[in-house]
Amino acid sequence: MQFDETTIRNVVQQVLAEVGRIPAAAANGQANAPSNGSVMASGAYGRHGVFNCVDQAVAAASEAFDQLSRRSIEDRKRIIDHIRRISIDQAVELGTMEMEETKIGRLEHKIEKLRTLGEKTPGVEFMKSDVFSGDHGLAVIERAPFGVIGAITPVTHSLPTITGNAVNMIAGGNTLVVNPHPSGRRVAAEGVRRFNEAIAADVGIDNLICVIAEPTLETANALFAHRGIALICVTGGPAVARAALNSGKRAVVAGPGNPPVVVDETADFDRAARAIIQGASYDNNLLCISEKEVFCVEAAFDALMSAMERHGAVRLTAPEIERLTATAITTVGEGEHQHEVAGKDFIGQDAEVLARAAGREVPVGTELLFGETHESNPFVRVEQMMPFVPFVRCRDIDEAITKAKYYEHGFRHTALIHTNNVHNMTKMGRALDTTLFVKNGPCMASLGLGGEGYISVSIATPTGEGVTTPLTFTRERRCSLIDDLHILGRD
Repeated sequence: MQFDETTIRNVVQQVLAEVGRIPAAAANGQANAPSNGSVMASGAYGRHGVFNCVDQAVAAASEAFDQLSRRSIEDRKRIIDHIRRISIDQAVELGTMEMEETKIGRLEHKIEKLRTLGEKTPGVEFMKSDVFSGDHGLAVIERAPFGVIGAITPVTHSLPTITGNAVNMIAGGNTLVVNPHPSGRRVAAEGVRRFNEAIAADVGIDNLICVIAEPTLETANALFAHRGIALICVTGGPAVARAALNSGKRAVVAGPGNPPVVVDETADFDRAARAIIQGASYDNNLLCISEKEVFCVEAAFDALMSAMERHGAVRLTAPEIERLTATAITTVGEGEHQHEVAGKDFIGQDAEVLARAAGREVPVGTELLFGETHESNPFVRVEQMMPFVPFVRCRDIDEAITKAKYYEHGFRHTALIHTNNVHNMTKMGRALDTTLFVKNGPCMASLGLGGEGYISVSIATPTGEGVTTPLTFTRERRCSLIDDLHILGRD
């Protein structure tokens, strides 16, 4: 990666500091702010998509939708090309900004996510029409936009989620209003400002993407309830997913996951180890599709553990795992609502941080910690989002698949297997019934990164749309012409 990290970090710190000093009046579009080329540029709030008022943001996005509705598919492509270009060309600066603000994950992966989404997110090429022609005339099925979409984005991928969703949604002819996670709000606002400024200068439409500059639970609820919002798209944890499903509006929900990995005795252990390390360490395990726990058959267990060490992962001892568990997994709620969650101070942190909590020093740059646990260990059942993976010893493939199904919690999100036995692949695929099912590769391969297919960071599992595309955010319209234009028929 070739860039002057010190210079970039200094620029980012200046931008983030200036954003943090903007008064609420400016955020409501009531005052101008100093001009310095960032989100605080003169008149920026209330322009270029940055608002602090949900009503104003929805009104601006509605006006932008009205303008977009009168433009061509080619114009949509021009709009999307600006989002792609900025995500790719400014990935280092924006990725560094996200890392500085959220302080979770790994910088190189923040940068890579923006570049990859800019390059690979599907756009207007997905907008196809279907035609049925027969004795009784012609029927054309077209994909129409919903209108203004309300979106909730997570701290784990603040600007990347906005980037991918914006490409998908605008390709479908929609506009969007985003309520970002508060801990990623500044990079969200800055990215949205840059997108809109470039689009407005070229195409003449502003506010195609709007963002709430000071997001709260109240602004999220206001967005859910707003009559101007036609569809809700949520990427986040269980609470916000439930809120979206209870909103009374149609919702596309990318909910939680706890992806299990199964390894049997026929697997290529070196390949499996490399894949587990690559996937589970990516952005310090923040991806919802990342490998979270491994169920390995007894006949392969020791060989797999050796392969993990051979490829650079650090194995913790039982006492070290016990110390890490006591520190990094916490209990929240009361009574029947009490449950375990990943400790906030450890989510997305480097492996060295986790190792110190376990009483161990590991080499700088260590990507992943792992170790053998009992299935009762909280790391097995909790979506931990940190670079430690528990390995559970299983009697045989049937027990491994049974445990994988149980600890996936019925999310039907993502599951992985390493095997050269096609029957075992089939058995697991049928048993877990997940949206993403990866065989002999890291989790990212399921999104076209080392495998086939297209990418999205919104994987709608509770509502069933799967890996989202522009078609996810369109509604079907049918136009029928009766008894004419079928020129192959007989009179």
